[in-house]
Amino acid sequence: MKIIKIAFVSLLLLFAFSCQEGKNEQTVSGTQSTSSGPIKTEIISYNIDGRTHKSFIAYQENGIAKPVVMVLPEWWGVTDFVKERAEKLAELGYFAVAVDYYGEGKTIDNPEEAAKVSSLFYKIPVNAKLAFDLAKRQVFNYEDADSGKIAAIGFCFGGAQALNMARLEDDLKGVVSFHGNLMTGIKPRNNKVKILVCNGQADSFVPADEIAAFKKQMDSAKIDYQFIDYPNALHSFTNPEATAIGKKFNLKVAYNKEADEKSWEDMKVFLAKIFK
Repeated sequence: MKIIKIAFVSLLLLFAFSCQEGKNEQTVSGTQSTSSGPIKTEIISYNIDGRTHKSFIAYQENGIAKPVVMVLPEWWGVTDFVKERAEKLAELGYFAVAVDYYGEGKTIDNPEEAAKVSSLFYKIPVNAKLAFDLAKRQVFNYEDADSGKIAAIGFCFGGAQALNMARLEDDLKGVVSFHGNLMTGIKPRNNKVKILVCNGQADSFVPADEIAAFKKQMDSAKIDYQFIDYPNALHSFTNPEATAIGKKFNLKVAYNKEADEKSWEDMKVFLAKIFK
């Protein structure tokens, strides 16, 4: 399949520099699955333009159709952190899909390469949408996935992509962005998708003027959104590896346990509400 290239104003390549199986919990009210069971994980493979993509899925295999939550990774790719978040969603009763944007399950361990590779999805947004849509299409083959109830969450690079999917898609119930950049040059094409933004109040990668522009765009388009600032939280506040990454690469990123836990709870409430 040949990908049509569409150019638009890209973000700075230094955007969001830190963007880098289990017991069951009680299911959140509002999800489709109310029974517990072991979490099943798989790698699903499919082709995009001659390259094999390997997304990661996690769900309770019990024959009950569950709301689908697409998990969009940091610019490091589908790392253990992203897989762990998918499994946590599965424990809550969702069918989780961690999307492989780069192909072959590729992960990246340095910000220079991550900036270069991830920037292509800002310069050519149709590539990002294609990767998202083809991963989403795979869930139609599972009886445990409710293809009529789909949301997306994303971290850093993935947070920005989640917001773009909200701008471009009309079949999503909602999206959640964790410490993602907010403005990527794409204007909303619909106002049906609900949005939750979980932002670090001390995140230097998401400046005040960007926040103001985002809120203005959302308000002008009459989009139903929530914007939550978490005090003292730097960029990548959800990733336990962020502090070490920040020290290694001299980046203003750090894990913040309080903000991580609070934003996850806010996400759970949001997902339960949109999937009622």
